[in-house]
Amino acid sequence: MRHLILGVAFAALLPLAAHAEGDAAAGEKAFAPCKACHAFGKNGAGPDLKGVVGRKAAAHEGFSYSDALKNSGLTWDEATLKEWIADPKKKVPGNKMMYAGVKDEKKLNDIIAYLASQK
Repeated sequence: MRHLILGVAFAALLPLAAHAEGDAAAGEKAFAPCKACHAFGKNGAGPDLKGVVGRKAAAHEGFSYSDALKNSGLTWDEATLKEWIADPKKKVPGNKMMYAGVKDEKKLNDIIAYLASQK
């Protein structure tokens, strides 16, 4: 009986583990369209994303953020980034980001893994 319970618990946790384990190399490729506005180490049309995972939203110095993002109270953890990258306008209505979002679950996880690797 103990093995059955452990097996069920492990199976329930598998989707959570898969979410956190994207492929950073694939994420770098999936991130390519984002480079038009975002860089690592400097602001562009979008803010610098170096070290974004764990950072408060609208907190990077030298970038002019929307009031919506400034007042969002978000911290860029993996779950929040996933929702944001999937649909920025839905996650924070009134933000300035002009991007429809990524709908592919694998690409989302890969991009987040890539962002997490850019410290």
